[in-house]
Amino acid sequence: MQTDRTPPPAPSPSTSVRDLVPGIAGMALVGSSVTVSRALVDAPLFATQAVRYAAAALLLFALARAARVPVLRPRGREWLWLAGIAATGLVLFNVAVVRGVAHAEPAVIAVAVASVPILLGLIGPFLEGRRPSRRVLVAAPVVVAGAVLVEGTGRTDAAGVAWAALALGCEAGFTLLAVPVLRRHGPWGVSVHAVWLGALMLAGLTVVFESPAEVVSLEPAQWAAAGYLAVLVTAVAFLLWYRTVAAVGAGRAGLLTGVAPLAAAGAGVLTGGGVPGPAVWLGLLVVIVGLAAGLRPGRPVPAGARASRGDRAPASP
Repeated sequence: MQTDRTPPPAPSPSTSVRDLVPGIAGMALVGSSVTVSRALVDAPLFATQAVRYAAAALLLFALARAARVPVLRPRGREWLWLAGIAATGLVLFNVAVVRGVAHAEPAVIAVAVASVPILLGLIGPFLEGRRPSRRVLVAAPVVVAGAVLVEGTGRTDAAGVAWAALALGCEAGFTLLAVPVLRRHGPWGVSVHAVWLGALMLAGLTVVFESPAEVVSLEPAQWAAAGYLAVLVTAVAFLLWYRTVAAVGAGRAGLLTGVAPLAAAGAGVLTGGGVPGPAVWLGLLVVIVGLAAGLRPGRPVPAGARASRGDRAPASP
């Protein structure tokens, strides 16, 4: 593990299709996890997730070494940012979803999570040293509205609302807490450190609240689901997502989270869930309109004008 290297360039306000494709693919994989995760409903929560993230961490380490990508050792406050990603985006998010569906229908949690583009559009640019994009702020509610149409609504109680709000905050934290460390560590470093830290946290929770021996009771279908989540939804999707966040910024990347519910609906069709109704098709159209409005290339801005507007590169952490 190396200790230093030249940081990658700061996110640019411009957006290209090449920069967006990894994020779209990553969100599609995340959306497919909804269907796959159903096989783990009866599995021990912390133990299964600990195995998932431990396997993903080993895979990421191996891939980074094979690709000769330097993984830097965190220093100072970077440990706090990376631990925050692991605690919120990995550990608390899974707890909020599992506990939330006990008080609310799954659609309630899904709609809350689908609202993350608004938070990323508002907060992300400030962390990057820029002002929020007016175009992204206008497009974000459109994407959220489309996602709500796809997911539908459901019944809940006060506890369900609280768990849904926690899931929303954790989903936003997964991206926002990575902004200060992406420049130095890049997508590989952030993914590797967040995943192994999350695996350690979940292993500790397994010892306290469950029994590590319960993993042995997993059925073949549950092992297959955990393997899919470890390889594609964790190792691969994390790398793809953070690559797009580093390239286009958290605000624009946040719009792509609208792809996840669309992928979930598509995965449901492929696994025999039936053809979606009119509301889902309308939601698909609304999400596409929101993405097109928020991600279309803008006019080039002269360097002097950009600085006066506040679209400057963030300072090195």
